[in-house]
Amino acid sequence: MITLETIREARRRIQPSLSPTPCVFSEALSDLTGCRLWFKFENLHRTGSFKERGALNRLLCLSKEQRGSGVVTASAGNHGQALAYHASRLDSNAVVVMPEKTPLVKVSSTRRWGARVVLHGRNYEEAIARAHEIEREEKRVFVHGFDDADVIAGQGTMTLECLEQAPVPDVMLVPIGGGGLIAGNAIALKELHPQSRVIGVEPVNYASMRHSLAAGRPVAFKGKPSLADGLAVKSVGRLPFSIVRERVDGIHTVTEEELANAILVLLEVEKSLVEGAGAAAFAALLNRAELRRELAGLTVLIPLCGGNIDVNVLSKIIDRGLAKDGRLGRFRVIVADQPGSLSEVTRLVAKNGGNILDIVHTRALANTQVGEVAIDVIIETRGREHLNQLENALTQAGIRIDALYSPAPETGN
Repeated sequence: MITLETIREARRRIQPSLSPTPCVFSEALSDLTGCRLWFKFENLHRTGSFKERGALNRLLCLSKEQRGSGVVTASAGNHGQALAYHASRLDSNAVVVMPEKTPLVKVSSTRRWGARVVLHGRNYEEAIARAHEIEREEKRVFVHGFDDADVIAGQGTMTLECLEQAPVPDVMLVPIGGGGLIAGNAIALKELHPQSRVIGVEPVNYASMRHSLAAGRPVAFKGKPSLADGLAVKSVGRLPFSIVRERVDGIHTVTEEELANAILVLLEVEKSLVEGAGAAAFAALLNRAELRRELAGLTVLIPLCGGNIDVNVLSKIIDRGLAKDGRLGRFRVIVADQPGSLSEVTRLVAKNGGNILDIVHTRALANTQVGEVAIDVIIETRGREHLNQLENALTQAGIRIDALYSPAPETGN
């Protein structure tokens, strides 16, 4: 059973090895969202995520003999890195089973922290089955990433730190993957301050906890690829599920564009690099008008729970975020196939302050009449209003816009 006292014991256990992460008030984003917003920078742990808390606590709860026999886990990234790092520190060793399609950067990072990485299976469920086989074959201790009492208690230590660094939050917004982070911190916060609310956030593409709560039990959810790959868990843990059902006050979901936008805002405003899973809670606050109205004027705490992101993916995320914000647009115009048509388009864009990033001039393959040409333009603007201004300027000049591609904000539930 996980109680406030077990979380306090975990804090005493891990405190000598883990420095507190900053908990900082954001004036700029408080103004933007209408609440008193505090961020807990869990992305600044040595291996880049909150997972170090639970992994370290679990290792310290093992006997010297158990640590000596080694540990094994299944992970698509952060938990495996955290377990590998702290196992090597404690004269143990870790085997981390990762799905075969795990990004190479996560595989190499996990190996760098000292783990033996085994690539197996198409998904986390197949990887965890192989991890249990290794547990039996090599007589290692299996350490679950979220469905484990010691791991959950370790994650709950984050709240104890926050309460020493910041005001008592009216609301804590927490990302949900397998459920370990929100479970541990819901226990800690609700025990100390029952009036505080805890709200979870999941990607629309992997709303496993919300789906399970609706079913009344943990059930498998067939998700889609998500920028918040750290939250892409098919089945939530049974122990976290029971805690969330009793202690969590609600769950919101966010779309992929909203995740991208949140990552971009945190990078630009807070100067902090956060992965999709780490940005999920802020994405809900940033993009849900009804949530902002509900939390207006309240003290809100959000953990930025991870910062391990592939730089190649980051480039795509920035582009998606810019597009959602209206600062990156793509449009197709149809003009006469004659000298000066292309230069007139570029002149009008430049006159109205747009910056052309790429341009493609198509005759044969576009859906045009004889004597016409299609011009596809990717353009950088100051925002959606500026993009609309450019569209109007082209239209008023008699240039026909065949298509405008700049996604309007999506809505989730």
